[in-house]
This record gives sequence, structure tokens and C-alpha cells, in this order.
Amino acid sequence: MLVFVAVAYGKTEKEYKTDIDETLFYKIGQGDKDAFMMLYEQTKSMVFSYALSVLHNREDAEDAMQETYLKIRAAAHLYKPQGKPMAWVFTITRNICLMKYRMQQRQSFMELSELDKKMDFHQIEDREDRIVLETAFSILSKEECQIIMLHVVSGLKHREISQLLKMPVSTILSKYHRGIKKLRKNLEGRL
Repeated sequence: MLVFVAVAYGKTEKEYKTDIDETLFYKIGQGDKDAFMMLYEQTKSMVFSYALSVLHNREDAEDAMQETYLKIRAAAHLYKPQGKPMAWVFTITRNICLMKYRMQQRQSFMELSELDKKMDFHQIEDREDRIVLETAFSILSKEECQIIMLHVVSGLKHREISQLLKMPVSTILSKYHRGIKKLRKNLEGRL
């Protein structure tokens, strides 16, 4: 519902942000399986959506999501509380996605069956968010999708997204607002 509300009503991430208890990372670092499952349940849709926005392939996004949680489990003891746990999670996800993307670029050919794959948003449980995401991936640029996901879903500020994606803040702001405007225009009448 986060994505839908942000696009349809212009609400900010502060009003609909998922709060992650930062002590979960300490507990995960200590081997607490319940804390790990709680973190996974709270963040799985966000991590999958972001990975999908980077990779544009459901299977690769699922692999990246799995690798993200394995990395979180292995590195949770290194987490330093700074008030932005999703920024840390998305940094891990982004690095894994970029590594996968670079590996794909090194391959000299693409199988024909891969060209016919349609993105599947079955992991997104909320109907409205699924519609918004399907629309976003069909009409927005890859960068616009990433910026909107990072801002709306994770609650990162535009300045933080600028640092993460290594782009000027003004570029982030214009791509965000242009993307939201495209989504609103396209979704009018669909929902």
C-alpha cells in the first residue's frame, strides 16, 4: 500500500514508513532466528521490489533477495545503528544487484527464452501496490523506478538516494517528480 498511497495521494514516506527495530540486527548477529524472520517478514516486499527495479527480471530479483538476506545474516554484527536500517539493507541489495547486472553484461548472448519473460509481481501481496509496480515498470525508466522505490518504500531522503546512486540531488528530485507524475497520469481511471 506504500507505493499506491505515495503515487495516488502524494503522501510522504514519513506518513507510511515501515519502522524497523534496529535491535533486530544485534539479535540476528547473535544468532536469533526469530529476529531474522521478523526482519524478513517486515522487509521482504521492499527488498524484492527494489531488486526488481534494478534487475528487471523476476528470477534474478528473487536470487538477489535471497543473497541479500544471507549477507544480512552473515554481517548483522557489523551493523551500526544510525536510524536508517533500510538504507543499510538497500545498500546490500544494490551491491548484490549491481554484481549480478555486471555478470549479465559479461555474457555475450541472451537466450531467446529470456527475451520472452514477463515480469511477475506475485511476491507483492497488496493489489494496489502490484498494479502501481506493474505500471511503473512498463512506463518508467530504470532510474525513475529505483528512485521511487528507494524514497517511497524505504523512506530514504533524496539526499541519501543521491549518495547511494551517485547522482546529483537535483537529478534525483527531477526524476522522482517526473516518475510520480507519469504514474499518476497513467493510473487515473485504472484503480
